[in-house]
Amino acid sequence: MEFYNPKPKEYKKGDCKYIVVSGSVMSGVGKGTFTSSLATLLKFNGLDVSAIKFDGYLNVDAGTLNPYRHGEVFVLEDGTETDLDLGTYERSLHRNLYQHNYLTSGKIFKKIIDKERAGEYQGRDVQYIPHVTGEIKKYIRELAIKDNPDVLIIEVGGTIGDIENSYFMEAMRELKQEEGEENVSFVNVTYIAKPNSLGEQKSKQAQFGLKRLMGMGIKPDIVICRCQEEVKKSIREKLSLVINLNIENIISLKNYTNIYSVPFYLEKEDLHSRVLEKLKLKKKKNDEFREKWKKMVNKLSNPKEEIKMAITGKYTGLHDSYISILNALEHCQALLKTKINIEWIDTTDLDEKDIKEKLEDVDGILVPGGFGYRGTNGKMSCIRHARKNNIPFLGLCYGFQLAVIEFARETSGLKKASSTEIEKTSQPVIDLLPKQKDIKEKGGTMRLGSHKTKIKPSTKAHKIYNKKEVSERFRHRYEVNPEYVQKFESDGLVFSGKSKEDERVMQILEIPNHKFFFATQFHPEFTSRPLRPNPVFIEFVKSCKS
Repeated sequence: MEFYNPKPKEYKKGDCKYIVVSGSVMSGVGKGTFTSSLATLLKFNGLDVSAIKFDGYLNVDAGTLNPYRHGEVFVLEDGTETDLDLGTYERSLHRNLYQHNYLTSGKIFKKIIDKERAGEYQGRDVQYIPHVTGEIKKYIRELAIKDNPDVLIIEVGGTIGDIENSYFMEAMRELKQEEGEENVSFVNVTYIAKPNSLGEQKSKQAQFGLKRLMGMGIKPDIVICRCQEEVKKSIREKLSLVINLNIENIISLKNYTNIYSVPFYLEKEDLHSRVLEKLKLKKKKNDEFREKWKKMVNKLSNPKEEIKMAITGKYTGLHDSYISILNALEHCQALLKTKINIEWIDTTDLDEKDIKEKLEDVDGILVPGGFGYRGTNGKMSCIRHARKNNIPFLGLCYGFQLAVIEFARETSGLKKASSTEIEKTSQPVIDLLPKQKDIKEKGGTMRLGSHKTKIKPSTKAHKIYNKKEVSERFRHRYEVNPEYVQKFESDGLVFSGKSKEDERVMQILEIPNHKFFFATQFHPEFTSRPLRPNPVFIEFVKSCKS
């Protein structure tokens, strides 16, 4: 038999509805923002929504990707290293996602090769169709069972026409054929260019992209036209004729400074009604979530004061490298009605002489995570400036480790203090975690995901969390060398959070008499939500205001 279409035994057609979001013309068009905004809008309407991102690269996960290549690596509760869009989904849905909400070509191919080697295809020649497409459909249906949502939104990375996502789009075409018209809807996000030399909007490239999509056997039910400004009706009329789609289903989506307001714009365009009608879903009420979101947007749009914050790092040329940090700060902006102006400081070639000038008028300094030697001296100079001048400081992951090194050198008199990640040293105050020393592979082998931290009473950490223990997400190989902890504490550094699993692992540090000198080995930005900002960021921003 030529068909290969495995389905979970407990799967029932129609229990879950699917929305497939693809992009055409160019990458970086805003599919992730649209997908998350659509998810929020559907949640406004009382629907239980989940999401999955497909990425066409052959990496099994995003863990080994350089931030300059693909933006931030986001870490889920279970330790899965993913594309940054998963973070956007978690924030828009206010729910945790897991490894099954993320799929790459590498992940699906590895699954297929392992099955082939085990003889599970019973001598068949394994092909893209039906085996790869069959495994993809099975993966999607298994996710529908695990998450059990009313609607599962499937975002397809890349653009229509890319080789690496063509077989995935074929799988989605097959999914619609098998599930039925009322159970699968296609949305395409395209780009409308406005060349400076012409001064007018052009739709030809969007037409080509949509025709290519239709050439794959897929007709979109809704087209989202991205542009810096409102897309003219004449442009939407052209696209309507090209793909034989009512103009009401071709929606203009211009750039918004406040991305949290996009769900309300889509609501105004009545997108939810069209989706509900297409998928034969009944609207439910979730006015409480909608009203909370609306209040958050209004507060974000009407700040009462401003502060200036420096973010120091080596990936400052691509702000997506720090997208979760930026979002966590935005959540605080809304809560505290404070606009945070970011001063980006590249620490790669940062001269000690430039520090005072660059940080002269900042209200706070944030040193984010990272890896390797490049930019570390500049980061430590910024940490030193914050410590000596009583400027609020927040260090995250690598920022935590560099704060320890800076303190060791300047306060504890350990002039050769360093990290074994950076260099060979006789005073390794930061060293590999014991469980990391025999690991050779790079992908998925760090200390990852959610771990519990015991909080020391009568500390700033305890005041911030007001709990004896907290759960936050980690992504690191190195730790504070336990041999130096007692000395650092006798010299005035307080380790106010330690691993519940192994108290030898330091996870929070602070300096008591400082306005706010606080650092975490974990990434509090990963658990911050628009309606529930992470308390570490709340207190940091508050200290910058005072």
